[in-house]
Amino acid sequence: MNEKELKFDGRGLIPAIVQDAETGEVLTLAYMSEESLKITMEEGYTCFFSRSRNRLWRKGEASGNVQRVVRITADCDRDAILVEVTPKGPACHTGSRTCFFERVSGEGERFSADSLAALIKDRKAHPKEGSYTNYLFDKGREKILKKVGEESTEVIVAAMKDSKEETVFELADLFYHALVLMEDMGVSVSDVKLELEKRHVVDKKVKQETMK
Repeated sequence: MNEKELKFDGRGLIPAIVQDAETGEVLTLAYMSEESLKITMEEGYTCFFSRSRNRLWRKGEASGNVQRVVRITADCDRDAILVEVTPKGPACHTGSRTCFFERVSGEGERFSADSLAALIKDRKAHPKEGSYTNYLFDKGREKILKKVGEESTEVIVAAMKDSKEETVFELADLFYHALVLMEDMGVSVSDVKLELEKRHVVDKKVKQETMK
């Protein structure tokens, strides 16, 4: 389909759900007019229509927090669109990564590798007294590498004991310390995901064993 088949409302607008293309996190809900949608498609960055100001506005025009468009899809009724983006900076004017942070119901925080990596990154930028993460950064890479090695050994020991519960526990420790190392070396979760994507690691044997 093309944009001409979309159903705009009586004001000439269509709801646009903006989602992080990599993590799937919903960043904001905005509106687009035919003109702003056209600009978005031509320029490759989100452009919306502000209902309160009654004008077009390019996301990041003042803050620099632009959103590069990866793809746009429509729902089954063609009266709403999903805009998947690669964001630069927070989506919300409050400075939050997403506009959806006010809890209405439910308990606990949503966890992801990206959210943990973001927390570790924040600890490095804004040290907190008593933080184990800051302790590792303060000690330096040698200490971080030592911990990664220790946790790798613990995973092996747990798996050799055939203990699923213990293996999961040790894998969680290894995962955390690996993320600390990644932050120390400037490696992002995206970098690792892209490498795995290039390898098709699930279906292909990447490294050949040396035949003796």
